[in-house]
Amino acid sequence: MKMVLLGAPGSGKGTQAKKISEKYGIPRISTGDMLREAAADGDISGVRAKALMDLGQIVPDEITCDVLKWRLGKPDISKGFLLVGFPRGAAQAVALDEVLDGLAMPLDLVLVLDGDPDHFMERLEGRRVCQSCGRMYNIFSIPPRVEGACDDCGGRVRRRSDDNEETIANRMRVYESQYQSLSQYYKLQGKIQLVSAEADDDVVFAQLCRIIETTPKAAVEITPKVSEAPVEPVSAGDSGVAKPKKKAGPKKKAEPKKKAGPKKKAEPKKKAKPKKKAEPKKKAEPKKKAEPKKKAEPKKKAEPKKKAVAKKKAVAKKKVVAKKKVAAKKKVVAKKKVVAKKKVATKKKVVAKKKVAAKKKVVAKKKVVAKKKVVAKKKVVAKKKVAAKKKVVAKKKVAAKKKAVTKKNTAAKKKVARKR
Repeated sequence: MKMVLLGAPGSGKGTQAKKISEKYGIPRISTGDMLREAAADGDISGVRAKALMDLGQIVPDEITCDVLKWRLGKPDISKGFLLVGFPRGAAQAVALDEVLDGLAMPLDLVLVLDGDPDHFMERLEGRRVCQSCGRMYNIFSIPPRVEGACDDCGGRVRRRSDDNEETIANRMRVYESQYQSLSQYYKLQGKIQLVSAEADDDVVFAQLCRIIETTPKAAVEITPKVSEAPVEPVSAGDSGVAKPKKKAGPKKKAEPKKKAGPKKKAEPKKKAKPKKKAEPKKKAEPKKKAEPKKKAEPKKKAEPKKKAVAKKKAVAKKKVVAKKKVAAKKKVVAKKKVVAKKKVATKKKVVAKKKVAAKKKVVAKKKVVAKKKVVAKKKVVAKKKVAAKKKVVAKKKVAAKKKAVTKKNTAAKKKVARKR
């Protein structure tokens, strides 16, 4: 049986794929694991894909299809395989069909875990994973007994790095945009089957098994590891136990109870008593006929009561689940409010820091300006001192020149006087 399992982030693909793989003995193949395995095995396309993944880039469809051919060539797919989360769009679906046609292994069934995106987002926001053994928890529905510690191995239970609001919302948008063309492609082939993923994991798994085992190809290729009676269709709101529905058959068998009318016909027999008092033996014959009436059958009527009780219990469970969902949503809303408040507080802190930084810059600028003014003043003072020194020097020179002229004049006068 060659199958594909699709679903939005948070729909439980990983959980259901593991259960299907274990029950029917077929390998589950996810693109990420497949590419890493090919790289470890030395496959050229796998090595190229790992290099791109390490750089955070998208692996081209051509390389993915080459690695898929390599993976489907292994002997463990003799009974079939389960592709998880691939293809992601119509283009990849066409490429996958080309690969499978080339290997003479056409796809038999496409299972889609369907549901409300808000419900899946709530699952992802509450999802926690053990970093040691990989066990999954949900703080709203299945929390660990000790907060932050795994029930199985005691490892640290933490939130995945990609389980934040922005990343989840982006992944949801991408999935919805790609899924429309993909679902249309497989609807035209008549291979797609939708299953509500909002129910309990066991109920969802029962529905998946029913679809797999009632698919014509599965009657030949798949034999469950544990022999089980075929499971009747189960709605998303049921408890997942299909046997009570088979027991509903006695309702039709209960119709002969209406034939109990002959009991009323027995009244004329009382009228016949005065006619034939000597024939009590013949009167005993109707008693023998009354034996097949099986008065014990009314006990079966108690079954509807049990069913009514079961329905009441189911309704009560639904109410409890609804209350839990409401409480979980309230918790999510409260957490979102807390996160919003924290964001506002952080923004205020950032704004305050920016204001302080701006003030420091202004103060620094003022200091620089003040320093420049001081330097300018010093330069002016220095220039004035230089100018004053120059003036003094000039005055001295003028005085010296005057002295020299007077000396010459006096000398000339003396000479003239001597000549006389």
